Amino acid sequence: MIKVGVNGYGTIGKRVADAVTAQPDMELVGVAKTRPNFEAEAAVRKGYPLYAAIPERSDAFREGGIDLAGEVEDMVMASDVVVDTTPSGIGEQNRELYRQYDTPALFQGGEDADIADVSFNARSNYDAAEDAEFVRVVSCNTTGISRVVAPLDEAFGVEKARVTLIRRGGDPGQTSRGPINDILPDPITIPSHHGPDVNTIFPDLDIDTLGVKVPATLMHLHSFNVTLESEPTAEEVKELLSDEPRLFLVPGSAGIDGTGKLKEFAMDTGRPRGDLWENCIWAESVSMEGDDLYLFQSIHQESDVIPENVDAIRAVLGRETKEDSMALTDERLGVGLESVFDGMRKRLTPYQ
Repeated sequence: MIKVGVNGYGTIGKRVADAVTAQPDMELVGVAKTRPNFEAEAAVRKGYPLYAAIPERSDAFREGGIDLAGEVEDMVMASDVVVDTTPSGIGEQNRELYRQYDTPALFQGGEDADIADVSFNARSNYDAAEDAEFVRVVSCNTTGISRVVAPLDEAFGVEKARVTLIRRGGDPGQTSRGPINDILPDPITIPSHHGPDVNTIFPDLDIDTLGVKVPATLMHLHSFNVTLESEPTAEEVKELLSDEPRLFLVPGSAGIDGTGKLKEFAMDTGRPRGDLWENCIWAESVSMEGDDLYLFQSIHQESDVIPENVDAIRAVLGRETKEDSMALTDERLGVGLESVFDGMRKRLTPYQ
């Protein structure tokens, strides 16, 4: 069993912890928190050993009636690998702790690329993470772009990619985030940071990205324009993308016309927290004009990197091949909305 510690138990950390416990080859050593809030109590209710991320605050947990399994150093020492899901910039501060105990660590996309030996996306460069000391699982948006670029480049060749990202202002729980009633070019300059970040996965890819921030919390929306080296039909592109397990082509018959309904769909299918681990590509948007491909996709920023973190754990330790790890991760998490929709469609047929 791979012993995994999770440093940070917020939006990403709690999802990674749940995903780790679902894997047959992994054991959750515990999770670390900085303060005794509702998330710390939730971890204890789930039976997750809880560690104090800041040793000086250990007494605050005990005063709040929350039992600790120890301090973060204890968790790091007991782990084969640590997944650092702390806020941006904190991972950099934690790196020396992991190095001190010779424990490989995964960081999240909010950290600078130079924090790690490799930036990681399971579909695109799984093998590059093997035996790495530190790995950075790229951001939700970079993950979403990489999952599309990889099969397109393999099948048709990519001459240039242009992606406009309409980004949510903040996660549902981020009350300090915005904008509240505005639409912001973010950044005002071109490219946004996403293009250079994608280049940490695909160094030779010619890509331009533009960012816009809007007053929404549910998901991001991407507008793709990719110039291909060949001229497939739209149907050929759809067929290619539909074969990718972490891409969901939203059928027009579903009546899902926006991110709000995507989230409703996820909740109606029983997804934990209404999570969407897959890129959600509107099938009707996939179109070809000569060698130019156009499509819209939506990315659930709270969850699409969760399968990638699980795969990165195995990649770092050299435990599975890319194909075997991704298949196992997807099976245990329940990734794959195509089958869910097919089942719903069959049940609804008599009433249509």
